[in-house]
Amino acid sequence: MEGVVIKSTGSWYTVLAGNREIACRIKGKFRIKGIKSTNPVTVGDHVTIEMEENEENGVITQIHDRKNYIIRKSVNLSKQTHIIAANIDVAFLLVTLDEPPTFPAFIDRFLATAEAYDIPAILLFNKIDLYTSEELIQKKDKLIELYEKIGYKCIEISVKTELNIDLVKQEMIGKVSMFTGHSGVGKSSLINKISPDLDLKTAEISNQHKQGQHTTTFAEMFILPTDPESYIIDTPGIKGFGVVDFSDEEVGDFFPEIFALKSLCKFSNCIHVNEPKCAVKKALEEGEIANSRYRSYLQILAGEEEHYRTDFFE
Repeated sequence: MEGVVIKSTGSWYTVLAGNREIACRIKGKFRIKGIKSTNPVTVGDHVTIEMEENEENGVITQIHDRKNYIIRKSVNLSKQTHIIAANIDVAFLLVTLDEPPTFPAFIDRFLATAEAYDIPAILLFNKIDLYTSEELIQKKDKLIELYEKIGYKCIEISVKTELNIDLVKQEMIGKVSMFTGHSGVGKSSLINKISPDLDLKTAEISNQHKQGQHTTTFAEMFILPTDPESYIIDTPGIKGFGVVDFSDEEVGDFFPEIFALKSLCKFSNCIHVNEPKCAVKKALEEGEIANSRYRSYLQILAGEEEHYRTDFFE
């Protein structure tokens, strides 16, 4: 019997096979193409299962080849990696500039990972209704200008006022859509607005730390009741996004504006740091590449964790 994993709780997996949801375990240890991960099976995986004698539970015996997946390195467990979801048609990253702030370093790492695994990404700038100060509005406009220039679609949304929720729905038709971001950016609230029937749990922002509280413990996939061909993957809030297995030579390939200039560098193996006649460094000096993007590139190249800067752009 074949199905798709719609929920993972670590030791048990819920597999949707036809119209039936079956609780399954895994048989033995899975190793998928050398990936060392805390979770060998993830939401979105297409699997083969065998029913146990009780005919109620099942055993996952095979994981089919993945079209793609989003993987990150744990911030606290540097040697551990975690696959967030697999077989994704579009990844939505929710961005908020306050309560909680989403910094460019985090955005860039997510986008680089999406590029590496060939997943189209869209940035959703949420809580637009709260941007009343000129400083926040300018910061938001500058970020949108930066990422749209690179080629990423950016949509300003407000769950509270329902601004552009229909635009998000249009991007989801007939697709497997993953929603992710920091805790508190409004993932579950947005999904509830898109599909009220799902009624996902939400929580208020912590006043003490202005951070979100975790309401989604495990990634989970839902079928949109209004469109049986469309699926939503809701993910737990992510604090940091450690990239996995990028070689020095390929990091620039996952930054579209750097990749576009690669062939113009004097040396074919240029990594755009100290090499002479580097087209990327020239573009940086001329303001064609954003300082924040180049800084993110250098951090990934050096294998560093995200460095948050409150100035955003300097």
